[in-house]
Amino acid sequence: MSTTAGRKSPRFRAALAAVPAALLLTAGCSSDGEGPGEAAGGVPVVEKGRLTTCTHLPYPPFQFERDGKVVGFDVALVDLVAQDLGVEQKILDTPFENFKTGAFLNSGECDLAAAGMTITDERKKNVDFSVPYFDATQAVLASKRSGVRTLAEIKARKLRLGAQAETTGESYAKSQGFDPVAFESSDAVLNGLRTGQVDAVVIDYPVVQGWLKDKANAAAFVLGENVDTGERYGFSVKKGNDRLRAAIDKAITDAKADGTYDKLYEEWIGPLPEARR
Repeated sequence: MSTTAGRKSPRFRAALAAVPAALLLTAGCSSDGEGPGEAAGGVPVVEKGRLTTCTHLPYPPFQFERDGKVVGFDVALVDLVAQDLGVEQKILDTPFENFKTGAFLNSGECDLAAAGMTITDERKKNVDFSVPYFDATQAVLASKRSGVRTLAEIKARKLRLGAQAETTGESYAKSQGFDPVAFESSDAVLNGLRTGQVDAVVIDYPVVQGWLKDKANAAAFVLGENVDTGERYGFSVKKGNDRLRAAIDKAITDAKADGTYDKLYEEWIGPLPEARR
């Protein structure tokens, strides 16, 4: 969907204003608030006046720290949900493996999970997903010294491939016959490539885009093949939390209809895909 150049909707301006208010708590930390409450429309929240989001940091451009605040594409979209519900978003950094099981949702520590998470049938067994909000692809990033660009070349030369643990990138690499070196976070993936622990990595394309904006990374690494795995990201809620899921769906749908989504996409991800211009 195209938007008018240079014009920011009131919703987009509100989203920008809300982003710096996001809070970062330590992993596994419980709430110090007033206890459970209810947001607009009767949506239950685990902390009164807050919409608590579980995420896993860092994962730019979806969620990462900048100047002491957590920002990013996912953060901005969830701020729209919080805005509609009349509450403030609070962010809790948690291990990524809990996203597959819904552990922090089930324990009442978080209302939703937002972490550039691919919707899969396996994950649907444990959590309910919002409507998709992002179409994702995987990408190969290799050291220039390796001279490879594709997974086929990496396999033929028996080079070391890395991926982030518990992600669809890791799963895809395994499905292609690799035994990838698993790293805990996207930062660790990049460091593994920098230090020569691996010769190439497979990870979400927008993450690679963000890395290559750094001149040092662009000088050391080369973008290889893009792998379209048909992945779509969604936000997850506890099984049966239909009111919150509906509120998330509405915020995403409204943002796409009024141009806010495209503005946030251009701010955090980059140029819109050809089909959306």
